[in-house]
Amino acid sequence: MKIGIISFAHMHANSYASVLKAMEGVTLAGIADDNEERGKQASQLFDTAYFKNYQDLLQTDIDAVIVTSENSFHHQHVVAAAKAGKHVLCEKPLATNLADMEEMITVCEENQVLLGTAFPVRFNTPIQQAKEMIDQGVLGEILAIKGTNRGTNPGGWFIDKAKSGGGAVLDHTVHVVDIIRWFTGAEVNEVYAEIGSVYTNQPIDDCGIITMEFTNGMFATLDCSWSRNRSYPTWGDVTLEIIGTNGTLKVDAFSQKIDLYSDSDGVQWIGWGDDMDAGLIEDFVNSIREGRAPLATGHSGMKAVEVALAAYQSHEKKTPVKLK
Repeated sequence: MKIGIISFAHMHANSYASVLKAMEGVTLAGIADDNEERGKQASQLFDTAYFKNYQDLLQTDIDAVIVTSENSFHHQHVVAAAKAGKHVLCEKPLATNLADMEEMITVCEENQVLLGTAFPVRFNTPIQQAKEMIDQGVLGEILAIKGTNRGTNPGGWFIDKAKSGGGAVLDHTVHVVDIIRWFTGAEVNEVYAEIGSVYTNQPIDDCGIITMEFTNGMFATLDCSWSRNRSYPTWGDVTLEIIGTNGTLKVDAFSQKIDLYSDSDGVQWIGWGDDMDAGLIEDFVNSIREGRAPLATGHSGMKAVEVALAAYQSHEKKTPVKLK
């Protein structure tokens, strides 16, 4: 199987490329990037062809592409890939508005190609164990969930709203909303949010508290922020506290680590556990081989972004917003 990557604008592109290079029966067949210096550097690092124009990559005999461009370009790149007959795995958020996401899904369906959303947290062992416990009814009826996704400000195009579509609320809401939807099968029907900019000194949101009500009567709260400073041992977290009628479950997705206290380097976290990106890419490759949908589809990506967009509306209106 031949897979290409469109743009190394997103830092996850390096991880995905490393996974592809290590997989048997898979070739990283090319990298397209309009940033010539970045693209050529990546192509040399991963020993593959470089294309300045993504259309040239799509005209080759690749089977699929991974889109890791700036958020505002996801729609353009996914639609072009689908029309070229290539399966697509798109970095989250799927897009920055509802109309673009709906078109991306429709065009992929019309051209009979798969569309997956990059939600690697689904491939984290603690998260999967929590999913299994919920499915088995161990917690009983789920009443409420408290989540966090607190990270470090990525800088660069992430704080340029024209390219990112939004700040921390868009960047971090989608991961946790996707997990909650996956855990419960319920949809968000109302959102209330308070959003601010207190950490980055930039005119973009870097923190938010979101309250969600779901179709099954459950509610959830989420701290989605870029509140970790540069000296914090890792980029951020994903935690969940799940309250059911039969018990409470706490999940820390990134606690597979060793705490290292060093006189020279301060506090560091040395990870020993899951490679979630490997799980994500392996699932995408296997979905193509088996002719099935990826674990996280384009529809999953759209439903998560809908909640983030509703959060922005709620903050502007100072009132809860119902989802259609």
